Amino acid sequence: MRFKPPQQDDDLRVELTSMTDIVFLLLIFFMVSTTFVDFSRRLDIQLPESKAAETLQEVQQYVVEMGAEGTLHLDGQRVRLEELQQRLQQSQGQASQRSVIIKADKRLPYGQVVTVLGLVRQANIHDIAVAVR
Repeated sequence: MRFKPPQQDDDLRVELTSMTDIVFLLLIFFMVSTTFVDFSRRLDIQLPESKAAETLQEVQQYVVEMGAEGTLHLDGQRVRLEELQQRLQQSQGQASQRSVIIKADKRLPYGQVVTVLGLVRQANIHDIAVAVR
């Protein structure tokens, strides 16, 4: 009886299946981790830049956002220009120190920003900041 000699496997290969799985998982991880959305932004506002920009930390802080198309938001809720002063005055008894940060788009006419500044001042809020980048 004749036996065949054991064949040597000359075709040596490196299995890349597990490496491609790892690379694919890393790719998905980095894609997901870099696409987190800033949920604090409600409007697409382009802030002007300033070298003297600083953050403001106060007791009661309101954020007025003014979009390029004239939309107005107070703490994330859409308000009309006529309602802004009334809404700020309603919250007067809640805190002794109040401040307002105005985030106005740089494409807005200057007169609209000054109108909002005047309404905030009429609501007896004297700590007013204009947000810059």
